[in-house]
Amino acid sequence: MPRLNFHTTLAAAVAASLSAAFLPVGSARADEGMWTLDNLPKAAIQKAYGFTPDPAWIDKVQRASVRLAGGCSGSFVSPDGLVMTNHHCITDCLSELSTAENDLMRNGFLAPKRDGERRCAGMEINQLQSITDVTTDVEKATAGKTGAAFNEARRAATAEIEKNCSGGDASVRCDVVTLYQGGRYHLYRYARYQDVRLAFAPESAIGAFGGDPDNFNFPRYCLDMALLRVYGADGKPISSPQHFTWSKRGADAGDLVFVTGHPGATNRLDTIAELGATRDIVAPTNNIYLSELRGRLIEFGRRGAEEERISAELLQGIENGLKVWRGRAQALSDPEFFRTKVESEEELRGAIAADPKLRAMVGDAYDRIEAASRTYRAIWPRSVMLETGRGFNSDLFRYARQLVRAAEEREKPNAQRLREYGEARLPALKQRLANPAPVHESLEIATLSFGLEKLREQFGPDNALVRQVLGKRSPLQAAEELVRNTRLDEPEYRMALYEGGRKAVDASTDPMIALAKLVDPEARAVRKRMEEEVDSVVEEAQSRIARARFALYGDNIYPDATFSLRLSYGAVKGWEEPDGTKVDPFTTFAGLYARDTGAPPFDLPPTWEAARDRVAMSVPFNAVTTNDVIGGNSGSPAIDREGRVVGLVFDGNIHSLAGDYGYDPRRNRTVIVDVRGMTEALRSVYRADHLLKELGL
Repeated sequence: MPRLNFHTTLAAAVAASLSAAFLPVGSARADEGMWTLDNLPKAAIQKAYGFTPDPAWIDKVQRASVRLAGGCSGSFVSPDGLVMTNHHCITDCLSELSTAENDLMRNGFLAPKRDGERRCAGMEINQLQSITDVTTDVEKATAGKTGAAFNEARRAATAEIEKNCSGGDASVRCDVVTLYQGGRYHLYRYARYQDVRLAFAPESAIGAFGGDPDNFNFPRYCLDMALLRVYGADGKPISSPQHFTWSKRGADAGDLVFVTGHPGATNRLDTIAELGATRDIVAPTNNIYLSELRGRLIEFGRRGAEEERISAELLQGIENGLKVWRGRAQALSDPEFFRTKVESEEELRGAIAADPKLRAMVGDAYDRIEAASRTYRAIWPRSVMLETGRGFNSDLFRYARQLVRAAEEREKPNAQRLREYGEARLPALKQRLANPAPVHESLEIATLSFGLEKLREQFGPDNALVRQVLGKRSPLQAAEELVRNTRLDEPEYRMALYEGGRKAVDASTDPMIALAKLVDPEARAVRKRMEEEVDSVVEEAQSRIARARFALYGDNIYPDATFSLRLSYGAVKGWEEPDGTKVDPFTTFAGLYARDTGAPPFDLPPTWEAARDRVAMSVPFNAVTTNDVIGGNSGSPAIDREGRVVGLVFDGNIHSLAGDYGYDPRRNRTVIVDVRGMTEALRSVYRADHLLKELGL
């Protein structure tokens, strides 16, 4: 079966899909949408597939779905807190638990019994308990305000809502989620679990089989799965009565499939002014930066086996991000795509202009967004260097900034703090600071020196801040001195500074703390400007546009993704390429073994070579569906109408790279690990009979 080659056909592939890849103003097309559970398109699902989700089904989906706070999705798959997610979603844990003698990324992990499951100290899992509409509360607080006043009022209102929701209970997490770009605000209340343990992970050679060449492509042959377990405060596995059972039959071509998960972010409701700024400034800058960093990491990994091991996780993430941004840049640069976005906006603006009440409601919203977008273009390069921290690319620096800011923010009233330091969010911060995961000195020096080079390159060697940061040192010399003399690699030291508060941080002579203090005033200043002159302006203006959109079209539209729980519906289905090549929806174990070359990234681990004669070659391994997903859906379960797992989402195809801005039902596909492939691997390769029994197989 021909495989779409990214390097030679990405431009043609994305461009060919763009004519349909935009969101119509009034409604979503078939299989499109990442829908909130309180506003599912039940009539559309019934019309397309003859099934209507009832309240009991929706409640089960909500309770069985979970969020990995680090940026992925998952689901309960047994009554004893067993969670299914992706291998690539737990690489932090695998790196944390690995040593030079036992590299769990390379060797995989299987706990023969529950008492052998190993804790992922940096991992938090959230289970959604309730959704409450708090739009009225936020709008009341922000009524009549713009700019800085709007930003302060909104921050105070959301902080108070989140604080009252959690009540100081560390086992509860509360997030006020902005939907429809300020059109609505919902409070999501979660159960927070911070004792998460690893039960099973395959070797990275099969979890990421095909590596970067296969990423965002299909056919695929990946066992990108992992099994975790959630433990309670008593040190025992929690009870999870609402869970998804694994299907024994899987799904056939044409079968209805739901994906429930936490898509990270989309920009389908952005205005042309906003998309233009992303096209002209953000996308090209990100592509250059990620390309350079990828090259540095590849060279770092070539120094030796240990360097390759400790940089593998970061390199994988960089390569994934680079491919995503290449796809976004291609989409936004395509004239046909941009024309359809312009036409869509003009249609909405025309409908607003034709109604005197809506015209008065929206007012100068589009003009204000355009002005804010000009400001964004001007300050984004400074913001990404200083506030996002690209100029100080180091885990140790991130620890330092968190400690410096926590010391200052915790002295303020909750309503006046930066959002990430609100009372409701401190338990997650403390977990990050206490994480015992090793910090690798050589990798820190490599990434920090690269960041400092970019800082000097962006602002120039005569810039006052650059001169203060570097002095007479080169970026490499500065990075070596900072990394080798800091104590922030010690969790106990970090926690002592955190608990000691402002007094302890002010008294610290740690060089990384000193660097964070030096940079913080300018970083805060650019953040303040971004929030007051861009974010708050756009959100206030977008909220007016959203109210007009609701008046015109009601709730038959879905909000952009916000890393909150969503449901998408679709079917198992292949596609046809522009050149007429038909892509089947399934791959098999036979295809996997035929793809094995014995050389990375197409080399099978020894366990799979040894199991060759035991594996049923005709079993489906990976598959594609028409579900609409985006980054953050990694680890999402693919379930049938009975709520049984038929697969595990781990990627999209090449055409999904434009999915940040629109959905094309002809070729946009979600890539899953077929449940039959996961079952066969556990049974015939890993002999994990105890897990199969727990899964009801």
